[in-house]
Amino acid sequence: MANVRLLITGMTCGHCQSKVQTALRGVSGVYSAVVDLPDGEAEVDFDDDRVTTAQLIGAVRHAGYEAKLGG
Repeated sequence: MANVRLLITGMTCGHCQSKVQTALRGVSGVYSAVVDLPDGEAEVDFDDDRVTTAQLIGAVRHAGYEAKLGG
């Protein structure tokens, strides 16, 4: 299992937060995804044998937002 923090831009409301969270949780191999709207971050636990961080970022982009790896 791996954990990653993503920095999300473009979220402005609770609907945005829910949309990003749903997109991340919908990726096969993701165990949990928690999105923090005020901080613009997502904490994702996932199976790194099945999912790459690029796929997670792609899911966020597909939902209409931008994401990059957090430090």
